[in-house]
Amino acid sequence: MPLPRVIATRKLPAPVEERLRTNFTVALNEDDTPFTPGRLAEALRQADGVLCAVTDRMSADLLGTEGLQTRVLANFGVGVNNIDLAAAEKAGIAVGNTPDVLTDATADLAIALMLAATRRMYETEKMLREGRWQGFSLTAQLGMGLSGKTIGIVGMGRIGQATARRAALGFGMKVIYYNRSPLRVTLDFPAERRETIEEVMAEADVVSLHIPGGGENRGRISAAMIAAMKPTAYLVNTARGDVVEEPALIAALAEGRIAGAGLDVFAEEPKVPAELIALDNVTLLPHIGSATLETRTAMGMLAVDNLEAFFAGKPMPARVV
Repeated sequence: MPLPRVIATRKLPAPVEERLRTNFTVALNEDDTPFTPGRLAEALRQADGVLCAVTDRMSADLLGTEGLQTRVLANFGVGVNNIDLAAAEKAGIAVGNTPDVLTDATADLAIALMLAATRRMYETEKMLREGRWQGFSLTAQLGMGLSGKTIGIVGMGRIGQATARRAALGFGMKVIYYNRSPLRVTLDFPAERRETIEEVMAEADVVSLHIPGGGENRGRISAAMIAAMKPTAYLVNTARGDVVEEPALIAALAEGRIAGAGLDVFAEEPKVPAELIALDNVTLLPHIGSATLETRTAMGMLAVDNLEAFFAGKPMPARVV
């Protein structure tokens, strides 16, 4: 019996590619060139399964491709806002993702961005590299300490909880949070729930975003919500860029209506607005929340787990549709 044919849309960690070669008839993306919509459509016509990335837009039009052969999409990432899930379900395509394995890496980066923003690391490193540093000063380049400050978590899922735990136990921060539904777990650190995102935005010294992108969350952190933040507060986003009304954030940063931000994601990746790049009070990273060798390998292995289980007629470990 021939092995199922799988197409991988991006280059993967070596152990993941080796496992795919062993268990499937596989076409790999050796040069890591992102697939165009046309190439994605071709993959859907040729492959039994597609191992795709969060940057691959699986629209309703694509998933309605004539002559579609694909029966399963193994998404490399926890978020699935790149896939039209209703269209996938209508087409009879199973969808899996890779939750849990990237929690710690992304929470670590959220804390790194919080530190970078509050201690003005980009601004001061730039000053040093450009030869503008005049030597040690007692009063220049003062940032904000974290001990005793309030972190506001918007989206208290796995990554939100892991970030809050680090902030509470590592830095002695007070934790407040908004979550759409009550938590089903008992936290091992103090945390206070707020009824609305607006309350979190207004009260926190640092707001950290951990809500899914797309759909009703697109632009959820609106101009009005950003305006509710303290002028001394910071915004950190390691979730999805489209959850923030980006022009409003840029204006607030440029006008000093909030103190700063740390961003790993952007509304129209890989495009980053020039107005944002020009600002000194924001740290910008190129979507590296899960970018450790250990984490990306684990994500890839879970994506392959999903594929193997599907083709074996077994429950997928992380099935979304």
